Amino acid sequence: TLIYFVAAMLAPWIAPYGVNEIDVAGALAPPSSAHWFGTDELGRDVLSRVLVAGSTSLSIAVAAVAFALVVGLALGAIAGYRGGWVDAALMRVVDVMFAFPVLLLALAIVAIFQPGQATTTIAIGVVYTPIFARVARASTLSVRTSPFVQVSQTMGTRAPVILVRHVLPNISGPIVVQTSLSLAFAILSEAALSFLGLGIQPPAPSWGGMLFTAQGFLTQAWWMSVFPGAAIFVTALAFNLVGDGLRDILDPRQRTLIEARRTR
Repeated sequence: TLIYFVAAMLAPWIAPYGVNEIDVAGALAPPSSAHWFGTDELGRDVLSRVLVAGSTSLSIAVAAVAFALVVGLALGAIAGYRGGWVDAALMRVVDVMFAFPVLLLALAIVAIFQPGQATTTIAIGVVYTPIFARVARASTLSVRTSPFVQVSQTMGTRAPVILVRHVLPNISGPIVVQTSLSLAFAILSEAALSFLGLGIQPPAPSWGGMLFTAQGFLTQAWWMSVFPGAAIFVTALAFNLVGDGLRDILDPRQRTLIEARRTR
């Protein structure tokens, strides 16, 4: 994951060629010392496009998950802490959003507005907001009956202060894990939207867009599909592994299970 972050941040500087640098004479060239990942149908360097596409994909995923985290955390924490009609009203909104498949809801949002990086970011952020809201609400419900919260309520501490000082720090574990997992799915969602032509628009490189173009050259240039596909797979796998590791570290039940296995 760290390697991916570094490569994504430095992509504009470490890419050996311009992402839209066309060389018709060198089109569909296989991997070589000059072009490690080969070239596409226009002679553009596949390695350079994979690197820059990774940078774009990461920026979209981080911005979208940050949006979903802030909005979903606020909705879930307020619903779980307040309870009653506030909880019922907010969760009904979340349930309505959950009723739509993730990709279908994202497609609907992108279709309403003009496709592009900003629209893709908003669409992915909106569809992952309910997930954070559910996680935050469930965690808040288990914390709001804790002695330190009840003492603060007895002392007349305002609800926003209790949420910031006592509730949020104690529900950070599940939120951190969900953030890591959501980054992986955000990467996949961006690739899917770009593959369908509703995400990053050409000539800007995107992993999904590169896979779409590669469909017509599967028998002639396997590298056009293999390397972007491998980038998506490895990136999503890395974020999922980080999420699993964080869950083992931050979840007390998981730590207990791990310690029990070690003592056998």
